[in-house]
Amino acid sequence: MSNFYIVFRRQDMDGNKQTPDFDQTEHQHIRYNPLRDMWVLVSAHRMKRPWKGQVEKPSEEYVPRHDPSNPLCPGATRANGMVNPEYDSTFLFDNDFPALQPDAPEPGVSDHSLFQTKAAKGVCKVMCFHPWSDITLPLMQVSEIKNVIDKWAELLVDLGATYPWVQIFENKGAMMGCSNPHPHSQVWASNFLPNEPRLADRCQREYYRDKGVPMLLEYAKQEIQRKERVVVENEDWLVVVPYWATWPFQTLLLPRRHVLRLNDLSNEERQSLASIMKRLLTKYDNLFEISFPYSMGWHGAPTGHQLAEDMSHWQLHAHYYPPLLRSSTIRKFMVGYEMLAQEQRDLTPEQAAERLRNLPEEHYKTKADKSNLRENAKESK
Repeated sequence: MSNFYIVFRRQDMDGNKQTPDFDQTEHQHIRYNPLRDMWVLVSAHRMKRPWKGQVEKPSEEYVPRHDPSNPLCPGATRANGMVNPEYDSTFLFDNDFPALQPDAPEPGVSDHSLFQTKAAKGVCKVMCFHPWSDITLPLMQVSEIKNVIDKWAELLVDLGATYPWVQIFENKGAMMGCSNPHPHSQVWASNFLPNEPRLADRCQREYYRDKGVPMLLEYAKQEIQRKERVVVENEDWLVVVPYWATWPFQTLLLPRRHVLRLNDLSNEERQSLASIMKRLLTKYDNLFEISFPYSMGWHGAPTGHQLAEDMSHWQLHAHYYPPLLRSSTIRKFMVGYEMLAQEQRDLTPEQAAERLRNLPEEHYKTKADKSNLRENAKESK
């Protein structure tokens, strides 16, 4: 796929001269993101520039399996004095430092249209994936990952009965602001539709109105046919580096059939989702042979009072946003032009997809463990 390129020719007024053939790996261009109604600048030639900027510290590889001082571990005491149970699977609890609370007072009426304030109410929860601190999703068993998915779906039903938006997300790694290495996600439910899902709702609604088909269902169909941005796939799911990706190795996880929300998945689809998540996240870790940092989250049709409304324009999907660019210590910075003008990326989505697709699906740590066992067996003879 590395030789894939788009070609067009443009003649001058005399019809004789031609501009050079366009090569998307060499020539800057902009791509449209229909899910956010925005454009991203693609400048793949910038990967050739020498890097003299910030270099991150390598992530800490050693994490103790159980640390009694870690507030997410089984049996540990949290900041509010609560003691965790000796859990052996997932563990859910109310966030001890929530950004949203259900009993916040009303702010009152604004006195000017430029100074608007509205009530923000909700709940914030933390869900541990596993009792061990030294494990992450790609190193867990598929059955254990399915337990996580089942709990996510259960939370969506529970909180979605009251709140119009339930945001399930995971921040992995200190680079993404994660303050605790113990494997966990967060779930924030709010009485308002946040900016990103509100934008996604508008864009999908408009596409469905104009085309008569859910945008992301049609997009998945097109990506399956085109192949060049596919990373992994199975009978129920597809993972691509989206055509409009901003982050270097950003991916989009899509179901093959029309699904509104996580809790609408069948047991078989949840099982195959667990499998493809493990495959994707193993490739992420294998890219630079580190525990790969990212922020990820699920987007599906709004809930609460909108459960009774027609949400046919929505399609369930998950976003993965990893920051690393060139190596385990060099990340992509969203500053300057990205903050003041528009998003920009430094390699094409096709190049990123090819690199991820060609990586092995055996985790580098598992492979190393097997190698050590073989060496130990040889020495014992």
